[in-house]
Amino acid sequence: MSLLLDYVKKQITNEVKHPNFKAGDTITVSYKIKEGEKERVQQFNGVVIQRKNETATASFTVRKISNGVGVERIFPITSPFIEKIEVNKVGIVRRAKLFYLRDLTGKAARIREKIQNKTVKA
Repeated sequence: MSLLLDYVKKQITNEVKHPNFKAGDTITVSYKIKEGEKERVQQFNGVVIQRKNETATASFTVRKISNGVGVERIFPITSPFIEKIEVNKVGIVRRAKLFYLRDLTGKAARIREKIQNKTVKA
């Protein structure tokens, strides 16, 4: 029964190409916002604290600190309002859901960064 539901959801939603990212990564989401007749793109930069589902109903939560206040926003992966997603940093974490970051502030809330191997010519 669930395979049938997944098939129907896949047929209804449109395919979008976003880069691969996971919990712990720092990303920038460019999101279209309509205000009356005008349309603008807003950047939301933060750490991914969770990914939910892997099917057509998938979503992800991004957290950032704005003026000393934690702000979280949930984005559906298949949203037509997402213009693009950029992965700024790849984090090293051992959890799939990083809700413990809500209680941490300052340096304690940092996430280790994966450093890309670069070949240096000698």
